[in-house]
Amino acid sequence: MVEKSIVDLTDKYTLKRGFAFMTGIQALVRLPMVQRLLDMKSGINTAGYISGYRGSPLGAYDQQLNLNQKLLDDHHIKFQPGVNEDLAATALWGTQQSELRGEGQYDGIFGIWYGKGPGVDRSGDVLRHANFAGTSKNGGVLALMGDDHTCESSTTCHQSEFAMVDAMIPILNPSGVQEIIDYGIIGWSLSRYSGCWVGLKCVHDTVESTSSINIDIDRIKIDFPQDFELPSDGLNIRFPDTPQDQERRMHEKKIEAVFAFCRKNKLNKIIWNGSKAKIGIVSLGKSYLDTRLALDELGINENNAENLNIRLY
Repeated sequence: MVEKSIVDLTDKYTLKRGFAFMTGIQALVRLPMVQRLLDMKSGINTAGYISGYRGSPLGAYDQQLNLNQKLLDDHHIKFQPGVNEDLAATALWGTQQSELRGEGQYDGIFGIWYGKGPGVDRSGDVLRHANFAGTSKNGGVLALMGDDHTCESSTTCHQSEFAMVDAMIPILNPSGVQEIIDYGIIGWSLSRYSGCWVGLKCVHDTVESTSSINIDIDRIKIDFPQDFELPSDGLNIRFPDTPQDQERRMHEKKIEAVFAFCRKNKLNKIIWNGSKAKIGIVSLGKSYLDTRLALDELGINENNAENLNIRLY
């Protein structure tokens, strides 16, 4: 007789091994708890801070955070809704300064900012200044971009990558619920290493979908580049600092650090590497899953892609 395990609705947040069923929004609630646990295992006493302004497709994020306030408190994570998106982003900028003078209660504060497309637009001033100022070595900031490409519930169609590129904020684009967790953890590590804020693209098809995902907290292995030499004083926030030094650091070192980190951890990778390929297909995020579905329906798989001279990236 097989013994049945006891199942609880909070398993999606509390289990540390195996698989759990959750939505993309719930994955974003779980994400900072995982980061806190990973830091504690590494001997780093961190806390989390979340602030932003609601709007579809992230319209339910604050509701789910409020519903799980006790769990967040247990993991030293503070949720403070913003009066607006740019004040929330300013607060996240402040979290990265918390241990600059050695008087913070924690070794670092990792943060999440969230806002939909128009909120990214109105926060451009803060996003640029905060990104140039930098993140702390044990902190890091994820900027959740709630994009509504087809204007289902917005006043304009939005694709926020252009605003992030303009502010020189690197972007990770998850294809589903699993990658929301994976890219979130990777994103904080990238943010700490490079001193940059890191964008996490959130669309309706990922954050409002559901999936059974692997929640093993030790599953993600992050490597640091050997082909890039960090400056002796690092790339993180510091005081005093000047706009000219921030500009120089961004263009000459921080972006190069991002590229090196992405290469080392194979964030961009060839899926099918046909040796005689004449056709290259490049896709990312939700559209990658659409591409795989289209190839499946055409009867194209890794085995016959070689014969069809197709490479998938």
